[in-house]
Amino acid sequence: MTLRVVEWSTGTVGRHAIAGIDAHPDLELIGVWVSDPAKVGRDAGDLADLGRDLGVQATNDRDALIALKPDAIVHTAMTDDRIMEAIDDLVSFLEAGINVVSSGPVVLQFPMGIIPDAMVERIVAAGKAGKASLHVNGIDPGFANDVLPLSMTSLSQRIDEIRCLEIADYSTYYQPVVMKQIFGFGEPMDATPMLLNPGVLSLAWGSVVRQLAAGLDITLDEPLVERVERVAADRDYSTVSVEIATGTMAALHFEVVGQVNGVDRIVLEHFTRTHPEQCPDWPKPAKGDGCYRISITGEPEMEVEFTHHGENGDHNVSGMIVTAQRLVTAVPAVVAAEPGLVTALDLPLVTGRGLVAKG
Repeated sequence: MTLRVVEWSTGTVGRHAIAGIDAHPDLELIGVWVSDPAKVGRDAGDLADLGRDLGVQATNDRDALIALKPDAIVHTAMTDDRIMEAIDDLVSFLEAGINVVSSGPVVLQFPMGIIPDAMVERIVAAGKAGKASLHVNGIDPGFANDVLPLSMTSLSQRIDEIRCLEIADYSTYYQPVVMKQIFGFGEPMDATPMLLNPGVLSLAWGSVVRQLAAGLDITLDEPLVERVERVAADRDYSTVSVEIATGTMAALHFEVVGQVNGVDRIVLEHFTRTHPEQCPDWPKPAKGDGCYRISITGEPEMEVEFTHHGENGDHNVSGMIVTAQRLVTAVPAVVAAEPGLVTALDLPLVTGRGLVAKG
């Protein structure tokens, strides 16, 4: 059965989602929503840089797209700076009977224990009322720190600590709002960016830690522990998103930690540079300028390094592709799931079935 899909937004993730939907044998693109009036009327293939038209024109008419009654919406709109509004959008889709896979708000990847129970119950109720499901995922938070580490734990005899790392150079990551306002790159060292206000790291990545704990059936101490290390620029740096002057914030290392009886058991850790030469004492990918690394201490000791890069060699481009594809390939499973909020713990194995190159 072919599932009729609307792509919601055509930004850095959305344009790759269009390509993924077009390539998937079980999906049909029937609509595209855009926020930029200049994109209205443009063909989806043009917006996705496919070099060909798909016969689907972009629109900013929300009601017209909902009236199409798609089986699913692939929602990749920016949510980091409009969390409550985004949740309202997602709830409205569910109430209209439309299944949703979304890249955010990331807190919904596994919101239990992170946001108020009433908010979770609202989403679940909307899904049940519309007989539709919502799944929020991507690569981080997402596959790199839910399915991948949990799969590895099936090989463990004893687990002392699970550590999920992102190690990446963000100099080619085009997200000006995220880079400057949320992370604080290029801002004075005495300023407190949104991400580093107390509790925000746990709001953004605590879902990862709590989902791993749920998957392993352990109870964590409350609250989660946050650790932060900020590094000032030793010279001027230029990125595609923000200019970083000497002395302003240029690199960030943080941990969101789930402890049991005061001992670290599950750690989400990021080492974020804005130039590959920064912080030479920090871990580096074995290959390229970006990776995800899963380290499990116990019996046996295990480590997996997951790297990716686009055809142009840029890991930040491929980061958008893998985020989009984790959503797109999950659409059939989410449509088939029980109504409500669906996490990675609820889904069957999701594969790239039908995507192997022919010839």
